[in-house]
Amino acid sequence: MLCLTSSSSAPTPLLPRSSSPADRAGPGVAGGGGNVRLRGVLSSALRSWPGKVKTKFSIPVAVQQNKTMATAEEGVDHLPIYDLDPKLAEFKDHFSYRMKRYLDQKSLIEKHEGGLEEFSKGYLKFGINTVGDATVYREWAPAAQEAELVGDFNNWNGAEHKMEKDKFGIWSIKISHDNGKPAIPHNSKVKFRFRHEGGVWVDRIPAWIRYATFDASKFGAPYDGVHWDPPTSERYVFKHPRPPKPDSPHIYEAHVGMSGEKPQVSTYREFADNVLPRIKANNYNTVQLMAIMEHSYYASFGYHVTNFFAVSSRSGTPEDLKYLVDKAHSLGLQVLMDVVHSHSSNNVTDGLNGYDVGQNTQESYFHTGDKGYHKLWDSRLFNYANWEVLRFLLSNLRYWMDEFKFDGFRFDGVTSMLYHHHGINMSFTGNYKEYFSLDTDVDAVVYMMLANHLMHKLLPEAIVVAEDVSGMPVLCRSVDEGGVGFDFRLAMSIPDRWIDYLKNKDDRKWSMDEIVQTLTNRRYTEKCIPYAESHDQSIVGDKTIAFLLMDKEMYTGMSDLQPASPTINRGIALQKMIHFITMALGGDGYLNFMGNEFGHPEWIDFPREGNNWSYDKCRRQWSLVDTDHLRYKYMNAFDQAMNSLDEKFSFLSSSKQIVSDMNEEEKVIVFERGDLVFVFNFHPNKTYDGYKVGCDLPGKYRVALDSDALVFGGHGRVGHDVDHFTSPEGVPGVPETNFNNRPNSFKVLSPPRTCVAYYRVDEKGEELKRRGAAASGKIAREYIDIDAAQVKRPTTKESEETTDGETIFGGGKGSWKDDSGNKGMKFVFRSSDEDCK
Repeated sequence: MLCLTSSSSAPTPLLPRSSSPADRAGPGVAGGGGNVRLRGVLSSALRSWPGKVKTKFSIPVAVQQNKTMATAEEGVDHLPIYDLDPKLAEFKDHFSYRMKRYLDQKSLIEKHEGGLEEFSKGYLKFGINTVGDATVYREWAPAAQEAELVGDFNNWNGAEHKMEKDKFGIWSIKISHDNGKPAIPHNSKVKFRFRHEGGVWVDRIPAWIRYATFDASKFGAPYDGVHWDPPTSERYVFKHPRPPKPDSPHIYEAHVGMSGEKPQVSTYREFADNVLPRIKANNYNTVQLMAIMEHSYYASFGYHVTNFFAVSSRSGTPEDLKYLVDKAHSLGLQVLMDVVHSHSSNNVTDGLNGYDVGQNTQESYFHTGDKGYHKLWDSRLFNYANWEVLRFLLSNLRYWMDEFKFDGFRFDGVTSMLYHHHGINMSFTGNYKEYFSLDTDVDAVVYMMLANHLMHKLLPEAIVVAEDVSGMPVLCRSVDEGGVGFDFRLAMSIPDRWIDYLKNKDDRKWSMDEIVQTLTNRRYTEKCIPYAESHDQSIVGDKTIAFLLMDKEMYTGMSDLQPASPTINRGIALQKMIHFITMALGGDGYLNFMGNEFGHPEWIDFPREGNNWSYDKCRRQWSLVDTDHLRYKYMNAFDQAMNSLDEKFSFLSSSKQIVSDMNEEEKVIVFERGDLVFVFNFHPNKTYDGYKVGCDLPGKYRVALDSDALVFGGHGRVGHDVDHFTSPEGVPGVPETNFNNRPNSFKVLSPPRTCVAYYRVDEKGEELKRRGAAASGKIAREYIDIDAAQVKRPTTKESEETTDGETIFGGGKGSWKDDSGNKGMKFVFRSSDEDCK
């Protein structure tokens, strides 16, 4: 059976046993169906449609967005997504069902809670809040028989602070202030104490607590909930507005705790003052912070959350985190948070799991039995159909957006949320039946639709990224079209391809077609964030790309005071090429994990029993890139230049993407992205002098970025002030007669293991700008480049010495120009004046 139901209406929403629809809506609708199948491990996936990538193609402009939202009254029979992809109409019953479920749930929230925006203010009602001249505490614990609030404020004796339970399972207490002073002092410890059906009293950290700490001097010490309500004089006040949403996010993925050079946990303020300027200097426009929500096990990388509303206390206080976000905004950086709503830590004492004391599904945050437990992650799974779970999770998103000014989120583990099988032991092939069936967890899909609708209503420019390996269609289409509503999905198959090549294939066996297919096999109407490596490739048990390429020689061969070995030459060259082609061809943005921009050696190993609780490899060695005689600076400079190139030419936000050449024999890939032409030569030792490159527009082309420049640790073989004039190809208007289906061409010098981006010179515009600059006495900054210096044509002997046996093929006059009279190179913005000399 392919779809969930053929019924034209959704099932009747479930309501609490003790209430009526007139009183309050219950935990929403049940549904989804299907059995949990836990059989193995997650596998990577190719993007789903189109199934194959053609050798020459262009990505059409996205379908217009002027579709009106479907409503329950208008019906959901024809959703805009069917116009985007007619194949989806085969699963019309499925989409009608889940859209009806979404609209019904949204309607119930509007009816009984005043709308999603009001519903998502749960953190102002639940937990500990000041209301007038009293402190009010509320907690949802329907299975509890008795409850009381205990803490430092009453010497942990709750006899005088018994709580009352309403018919919805919500316990509450109101404590008057004493002479204007809060009943529960700021920064004091508190816990929720309750008795369950077994007659046992237990203490739990309040589910909505905003801060939680532990005694670091005691091994395995439990967490304490801390009431965080500083006086006005101690509260951080934001000073800077949110930056505008970038056309293409350049995301710097970072972990605050391990961001310092010293082998210890770094703080939010240290990160703000020491690391944010580095991120800005490398021309990233977005920071993605991991491990912000409190997690009791540091080595979980922040993915086993115990306290969803609490800032991780290892790195400081909530006010410190606000300082970090505000500092980022002052630098023009947007800030995303890694949010984990796919599962929760199974810790009983510290986490949300402690509220599950044998309740049925409707009385718990999680599903009961096997359905509520992720065997691979050893964690609990949310019941997304439950009313209070929806309130908790939606309010959680709003809390981080409102209170800390986060600009969006990266949703972790979306694949696990989308399917009852959680993606375990699944190898997604792109067949639509894998996405729309009884295996689909519609409850979770509806939650994500509600969440995305809410976030974009609260902050229209929010960026929300999904971590999904399955490639589910319309995941990144808007909710009103029938999609799930994410802005981007991570292109997770790309790093797997690179790691496979580096571990298992000789350079000469790399397939240009396979590389291009991996980088471009994505749904053309849905945006992706590509990356060559993230934190996943950096953790212990794996290796970063730089470490795979250079391994032990990174300890002995990175000094610029001695000649580079063939291994180091190859490693630095491919490090740059892999990251650049991933960025330029892989999607609609770019992501890099902290330190990989300069080839940080070794892996990340969090303190654990197996390493004697060492922090030695749980840090970032910034001194490596700061030391001038070490070669790490070259990879860092190229990373900076990559981002600058997109800042200037905006090629990542362009709909124009055409791959014209994938030469398996010569190991060359040529493509156009936006107004740039890219030439990648992956051959280990062949230089092509006069390599013919197809292009769209006629005119004069020049180098915009060259990985072989000396400033990037290259050999300076490509001339940067050479004009490349195009020649027409074939019969105008008849593509099959053109060169690689391109109407024009020009010739270049392409050394081995290099990548060069060329831009077309606007000669009329350049002349006008040149005259204007001359008249005003000013130089206009135009494009990013490297001043040509010490550029030379290598002989075969020189090539063998420096590039592991490089030989030159072809005799055309391309990019080469002898300019050996110049001394040194520097990273600069070239001016229109220089172009016109």
